Amino acid sequence: MDQISQSNLTDKKLVDCSSNKVSLETELSETLYNTMKDFVLSNPTWDQYKLINSALATFLVQNGCTDNSVSEIYLNQLFTPSNSF
Repeated sequence: MDQISQSNLTDKKLVDCSSNKVSLETELSETLYNTMKDFVLSNPTWDQYKLINSALATFLVQNGCTDNSVSEIYLNQLFTPSNSF
């Protein structure tokens, strides 16, 4: 496979992967975990996935991320009526 074809294939794979979801495993402090759990339990329109997505998008946008998909997640959570922040 020549260099240009290989580069185009790599670019396509990156575009295809950008719309996929990935699993993330991390350790949290007990305080952060308990606070997150209490928030989710007291706000039925939220779950741990929505909370983590919202928190990551907020952090990224506030620290200079200009990706449109991240900005969309950030803006959607800002203007959702059920938002309890």
